[in-house]
Amino acid sequence: MHWLGMTTRNVCAGAGIALLSVGWLSAQHPETSSSSKTHTSQVKRTTSNPPKPDPGIVTNNVYRNAGFGFSYKIPFGWVDRTAEMQDDGADPAKSRVLLAAFERPPEASGENINSAIVIAAEKVSSYSGLKTASDYFGPLTELATAKGFHAADGPYEFEVGGKHVVRGNFSKQRSNLSVQQSSLVVIESGWALSFTFIAPSEDEVEELIENLSFAKKNGERR
Repeated sequence: MHWLGMTTRNVCAGAGIALLSVGWLSAQHPETSSSSKTHTSQVKRTTSNPPKPDPGIVTNNVYRNAGFGFSYKIPFGWVDRTAEMQDDGADPAKSRVLLAAFERPPEASGENINSAIVIAAEKVSSYSGLKTASDYFGPLTELATAKGFHAADGPYEFEVGGKHVVRGNFSKQRSNLSVQQSSLVVIESGWALSFTFIAPSEDEVEELIENLSFAKKNGERR
């Protein structure tokens, strides 16, 4: 199925990677996939040599991205796996995983789902028909359903850290384990920013979301 000229194979770098990574986010009965990462293919390119997104920096356990004007406080003791989550075949001028952090190393076992936060940026002009943050959830929902997730609710407008974003929630039951995922999306300076949070419960997802904040722009009221 196609959504606005896009397919589930060429959109949703951050949220898609998070969904496809649930196999090694879980503590038990890991699911393997023939492709642990999705390639972001170009559908339509309207600008030449687009600038690469600001990769941001982590200092004192806080990820800060001045280019996009947001920060995320990484929970204490979590591990940064951003480098490992990058798609070597993807063009960083079109898509990039900005942050991928996990409650424990993916190879370590545990009793619950390995909670995670994945933040990614994708160039809007690379995709035909991607105009709003809500558009992002068409292919994302299709991808989530294909991975066994249920679309709980959304997309709907949501405020977090002083910013209005679009949110969608998904859930999945794996044996005796529950997987809850929420994805937040906002269009910023020609980029689609996705913030994906995975945890065993809805309350834990909300706690992860509370660590996200946005900088106030000049002349902007919040």
